[in-house]
Amino acid sequence: MVFKIVPKLPTIHLTGENVKPASGSSSWISTCKNIRQALEDFGCFVAIYDKVPLDLHNQVFGVIQPMFELPTEVKARNTSNIPYHGYYKPGPVMPLLDSFGIEDATILDKTQSFTDLLWPNGNQKFCETVHEYAKQASELENMVTRMVFESYGAEKYLDSHLNSATYLLRIAKYRVPEKNEGPLGGVAHTDKNFITVLHQNDVDGLEVQTKDGHWISYEASRNSFVVMAGELFLAWSNSRIHAPLHRVIMKGNKPRYSLALFSRSKDTIETPKELVDDEHPLLFKPFDYMGLLKFYTEDVSRMAFCTIKDYCGV
Repeated sequence: MVFKIVPKLPTIHLTGENVKPASGSSSWISTCKNIRQALEDFGCFVAIYDKVPLDLHNQVFGVIQPMFELPTEVKARNTSNIPYHGYYKPGPVMPLLDSFGIEDATILDKTQSFTDLLWPNGNQKFCETVHEYAKQASELENMVTRMVFESYGAEKYLDSHLNSATYLLRIAKYRVPEKNEGPLGGVAHTDKNFITVLHQNDVDGLEVQTKDGHWISYEASRNSFVVMAGELFLAWSNSRIHAPLHRVIMKGNKPRYSLALFSRSKDTIETPKELVDDEHPLLFKPFDYMGLLKFYTEDVSRMAFCTIKDYCGV
């Protein structure tokens, strides 16, 4: 009998000398290369990142859990004019998933506005904790973006890109399925944003599909984050970077809680000229995130495959 070995997601330590660009050290250069390679090969990697202390990890999962016990009519106050940016209640397609969206969670006033919607009498602990977490997660996203831009020789575009970035924080609970229910927590899809930074409690469930169709399970630790490329990053990189299909399959007998920070750009996305040559001809026309999102939401079946090529492919 022949057993096929399924690879694990690459793990990269973003600590110490690995994250000190000013030193110009071999550690920094090597880490940039490893991140770029991981995103090209898998579309994601596991980041071991120690800038989110244990206290903050415990506090953020402590403050988000009571939010899911609020009445449905209270949860429904979390609305947005942008599709998939507000409250998602369990439904026929994903009955195990319950989730909220906080737009611009890295801005304190925005997190405060979300808090006031759900707790008109105040919940300062929730507001401060979630805002602090979002800031730390965005710093990780910024670092990874910088490393990839530098690795491609496109660092001159970095400041403009970061200045145009906005962030959506999605906070999710996946309940344990009943005996008559399947384990599917989140349907297979690609992310439509630039980079996703995912953090979870001790209940696993995330699975990422490799380019050859195998599913890899992510096994979390307290200081690990999944950094995943979305379709905006794929197009920016002229299809060098992969945007992977991923899903959630519930396991065990406890709910899974997760926080996903999605970065996107307010500006037009355009492939840098440094990433276009005879070997890599231009594959995508300039486009914007809202246009892609509108195209995607016109047909929900587009969730299950890479939409960007149909939307703005050359």
